[in-house]
Amino acid sequence: SPFGVIFFSIGYYFRLFSYHSRPRTMSEQLKPLCGVLDGVLERLAAIESKLGLSSTTSTSSQSAGTTAASTTATSTAENEETHPRLTAYDAHIQGALLPFTATCTALGPEMSTIGTHIQSVWLGVRIVIELGTNYKRPSDPVTAIQPHLKPCQDAISKIRSARLDRKFDWHIKAINEMLASVSWVCVSPPPAPANFVKDTIGASDFWANKIRKEYKGKAGDEAENHIKFCDCMKGLVNDLAGYLKEYHLSGLAWNPHGRDFSEAKVGEGSGGVGSQPKAGSKVPASGGGGSGAGAIFAELKQKQSGDGSSAATGLKKVSRDQQTWRKEYKNPDGAAALQPSAASTVPKVKPTTGEKPLGPPKCEYNDRGCKWSVENQTKDTCEGGVCKVIVTDPKQQVYIYKCQNVTIQIIGKLKSVILDSCTRCAVVFDTAISACEIVNCKSVQVQATNLCPSFSIDKTDGCVVHLTNEAVGVTSFVTSKSSEMNVSWPDDDGEVKEAPIPEQFHHKIVNGSVTSQVSDLYH
Repeated sequence: SPFGVIFFSIGYYFRLFSYHSRPRTMSEQLKPLCGVLDGVLERLAAIESKLGLSSTTSTSSQSAGTTAASTTATSTAENEETHPRLTAYDAHIQGALLPFTATCTALGPEMSTIGTHIQSVWLGVRIVIELGTNYKRPSDPVTAIQPHLKPCQDAISKIRSARLDRKFDWHIKAINEMLASVSWVCVSPPPAPANFVKDTIGASDFWANKIRKEYKGKAGDEAENHIKFCDCMKGLVNDLAGYLKEYHLSGLAWNPHGRDFSEAKVGEGSGGVGSQPKAGSKVPASGGGGSGAGAIFAELKQKQSGDGSSAATGLKKVSRDQQTWRKEYKNPDGAAALQPSAASTVPKVKPTTGEKPLGPPKCEYNDRGCKWSVENQTKDTCEGGVCKVIVTDPKQQVYIYKCQNVTIQIIGKLKSVILDSCTRCAVVFDTAISACEIVNCKSVQVQATNLCPSFSIDKTDGCVVHLTNEAVGVTSFVTSKSSEMNVSWPDDDGEVKEAPIPEQFHHKIVNGSVTSQVSDLYH
């Protein structure tokens, strides 16, 4: 029959097409042709069945059906393959990101955590790239992808809020500058994403070069790890720029034949490198058939009729005297109203103080900067509630940070003392050559047993400075944004006097300039 000849011809061309398209990667331009040929085959099969020609062309039909099935299987296997953009990005992660996170791990547990967060940032960007392979470009891409960037933003926030050892100050600053390269997903030319990423190398290299200079020429694995950290970080940015130049030349690439982006759900496409679910794990199903309030409201909505009536239409209103849990309830049988049991009462939630827990206590000397670091000390972390610091060189300085309810005794002549964010602390030192600074503190006391030429008090509430008789005439005070400041000293008779440092002033404009006088409250 003519239909059989047509059917056989199409089957022949299908086999010819399948033979020439045996490689796993099929051209995107030939996919629409497959759909057209599938449709033609289905229509011819339907016409043959109506005309009763299926028996005469069973061989051709079977051959064509086999060819169509094989072609469909090939197309299905091809659709399941990873998009080349994702394959190249995964290769970028394996070849550049993982070596960089390995150098972070080699620097210690603190930097290992930072490396884990950086890996989460890159995997968050992979989610957006995968969305671009499945959906069309929205009208406002930057606004549309913002909800999908939340995992990436959360990881960056954890990196920026991390408090590491001070020897990693330059490392974390270099990483923060490098993380600006992740913003390429929101960049539209000019500049091109590849050029935008390369521009971040200069800012990160500014801090990385300080690390290289610090550890250059030093022997040992530690120095080698620090220098390798700088090299791998620069290599990561350069490799990312190369990937963008090839696959995202004019911004984040989209699929012009994909679905509308309004159908994209937050969290879709999160099955990237390193985030595959474990075998046998149960994934909660979303949608209909679930339990809870959502299912109840959906069922009630289905029962709503066209005139606006619902499952609750026609029910009587229950007044207050008919509600059994109220005091107004009137039981016709004379039974008392139900009272809530003691077990059903909701426990009261204790209000939180809002204070963040302190970090690990530290009292150590750093050769770089000739500085003692005394941090997070309390009366429980020090023997007898006293933390002693022995200064051996007048060039050394002592930095005291976030200490609470503790006395810090500094023995020896030193350059300067700095109190930062301390609460209810007492500091005693011998002689400070430069000054003593008190910043962001509450209820602190400072005593100089010898001399200190200057005290600087800034953003502090509650401060008492104790001076010796010899230091009274040579000590000066500089204050700003502070309150409840007092100074005490012994007079010639040995009696201790205490006076407030003025907080209120009287200002006038005299001859074009502002003059200030201490308020009469202090006279």
